[in-house]
Amino acid sequence: MKTAQAPDRSAAVHPLAEGAHPARRPGTPHRPLRRKLTDQARAYAFLLGGLICFALFSWYPAIRAVIISFQKYIPGSSPQWVGTRNFTQVFQDPEFAAAWRNTFYFTLIALLIGFLVPFVTALVLNEMRHAKSFFRVVVYLPVMIPPVVSALLWKWFYDPGAGLANEALRFLHLPTSNWTNGTSTALVSIVLVSTWANMGGTVLIYLAALQGIPGELYEAAELDGANILQRVRHVTIPQTRFIMLMLMLLQIIATMQVFTEPYVITGGGPQDSTVSVLYLIYKYAFQYNNFGGACALSVMLLVLLGIFSALYLRLTRTDD
Repeated sequence: MKTAQAPDRSAAVHPLAEGAHPARRPGTPHRPLRRKLTDQARAYAFLLGGLICFALFSWYPAIRAVIISFQKYIPGSSPQWVGTRNFTQVFQDPEFAAAWRNTFYFTLIALLIGFLVPFVTALVLNEMRHAKSFFRVVVYLPVMIPPVVSALLWKWFYDPGAGLANEALRFLHLPTSNWTNGTSTALVSIVLVSTWANMGGTVLIYLAALQGIPGELYEAAELDGANILQRVRHVTIPQTRFIMLMLMLLQIIATMQVFTEPYVITGGGPQDSTVSVLYLIYKYAFQYNNFGGACALSVMLLVLLGIFSALYLRLTRTDD
């Protein structure tokens, strides 16, 4: 009688034993990598148009401006390298200090007026029960007007003779003003123009943020006896803090580049009281034909805004 022999397991190798490799199809390890590369190539192909636009209209002009700021450049002639002479020439210009002083002053007044007015307007529109859509269109309408047209309308409005502003003051038996013809009132008058022309978009952004606040928070505040000012302080402002900070940064960057209003309404006057940095850049380039000085001023403004933006985002950053 034959006895059953145990199978020889020493020759069998477990698939997961050391040195053993499962059977693979030829080429299968490369499929995930190939698919990943294909997806990335397709994504960059879709982004190619935007990248080309940014390269041609943003990155290249910025790099070119930095290069020209160290050159004596006249269109149609070969540039000459002059080092930091353009920066020295700009620093010695009497209008340089006035332009920066006016720009900072304009930014400060614009923050006091142009940052508060859109927020209050959005609060009022958010509380309205009737004709809300109509008033939204009315508030946003100035944004749809071309900036030059808006500035020309306000220039007629501020006319010291037959302008609508002084006519209204005469009708109310109030003293008239020089508006843009006075050194003490010209910059404030321009701030009012800029605020009126640009507040529509900001108001709509605030409205969207206000409508995203849960109503339960306001109900809880009312049950605690909070009045409208306390609800705004303890509910509305904390809930819209991120939007307010971002809009403040964007507004500072925009007001530091004010140009249309001084150029159209006052021409930088009276007595250089409304000359801004961007308007001085325009004068260097197209009146003085000094493109090197214009680019030097542009680089200064770029560096200042970059440093401010980095510090601002650093100080307002919150850890999640």
